[in-house]
Amino acid sequence: MATPDFILAIRASAGHQLLWLPGVSAVVFDDEGRVLLGQRSDNGRWALISGMPEPGEQPAACAVREVYEETAVHIEVERVVVVQAGEQVTFDNGDVCQFMDTTFRCRAVGGEARVNDDESLQVGWFAVDALPELSEHAHLRIKQALVEEPAWFEPAT
Repeated sequence: MATPDFILAIRASAGHQLLWLPGVSAVVFDDEGRVLLGQRSDNGRWALISGMPEPGEQPAACAVREVYEETAVHIEVERVVVVQAGEQVTFDNGDVCQFMDTTFRCRAVGGEARVNDDESLQVGWFAVDALPELSEHAHLRIKQALVEEPAWFEPAT
């Protein structure tokens, strides 16, 4: 996974300490109701397409950009489905991050799904009842994208 230049600049002075970062994820459906997934090159797991907004980039615009960069699929963002802080992640190089993820329900409007950069080993469309192994968090986001409810978030305690 390529680390954005602005994160490299922060890391130059912050070292490996925890960075709190924005993230976006896209639950993309095609006309057949299938979900677009990518098999990540960093860990080999299947996942929703996701990424980090560049400074000043709007979250929905980031989702459109990331999906195209990773899969060559053009999308339209329909709505926010989940907003949630993730768990801390420690990368192999020792960097620690935690992401505030905004997940969007999206609709494919063009392009052919294919590996379009070095972030994925494979990309493909999957029927909702025939998904590859995914994280619990990915299943939550897909479930929320399928229902017509307000955005899901952790209740305040």
